[in-house]
Amino acid sequence: MTESLPPGGAIGANPSFVDLVRQARPEALPMAESTAGELRLPHGTTVLGLKFADGVIMAGDRRATSGNLVADTKIRKVFPADERSAIAIAGAAGQALEIVKLFQLELEHYEKITGDRLSLEGKANRLAQMIRQNLPAAMQGLVVVPLFGGFDDRRGEGRIFYYDATGGRWEEDDYQTTGSGGLPAKNSLKKRWRPGLDRTAAIRIAVEALIDASEDDTATGGPDSIRGIFPNVVAITTDGAEDVPEAEVATAVEAVLQERSA
Repeated sequence: MTESLPPGGAIGANPSFVDLVRQARPEALPMAESTAGELRLPHGTTVLGLKFADGVIMAGDRRATSGNLVADTKIRKVFPADERSAIAIAGAAGQALEIVKLFQLELEHYEKITGDRLSLEGKANRLAQMIRQNLPAAMQGLVVVPLFGGFDDRRGEGRIFYYDATGGRWEEDDYQTTGSGGLPAKNSLKKRWRPGLDRTAAIRIAVEALIDASEDDTATGGPDSIRGIFPNVVAITTDGAEDVPEAEVATAVEAVLQERSA
């Protein structure tokens, strides 16, 4: 790859992986123009993030839609970005996944080149820049609106950031949602969330919010215990970002459904 770099574009000259790819392999970046308005592309739907006593929980349903059709029932929408953060995607699925992969590589590249890790706020700002660079594609229909959360070692707490399609970035103090089922999910969190939640309670509240969203929004997929389809959940604490085991998520789903049946 270094053979294709222009003069002065040595790998060590710039800690940004995206800038390096833009110089050497611009075709590998998410496309700037699209005919998405003429295509029926898969879209991710509802994701959310909420703070709990030890950090942040990020969760998403598993359905992707293409128009009025279900394109995928097991899509993953929440990914660890690095050891201390995670990103949850909503919008054009293919474009969102490309941005996630590029963001993960960007953080890894920065750490290898500089020997240091970006602060959590620095990561949030870098993601905002990447979303802003996707604006031409967003104007063609490939909108990507993620949530970003992580554990801030400097503050000793979890933090949540949300964005708009232009790369605008805001921080949320308690919880946030995005996607087609974002409103009913947020209304559910508004009723259930409280400061100081433990991990078990936070996962249950996140799962309940996604179930509520699936009941009001046809693009959001509810849990399916028969087929083994449950929300994708990531917990970020001082110990790092890790996928919550499916068995633990299934237990939370069962607790919510049992409470409602009672």
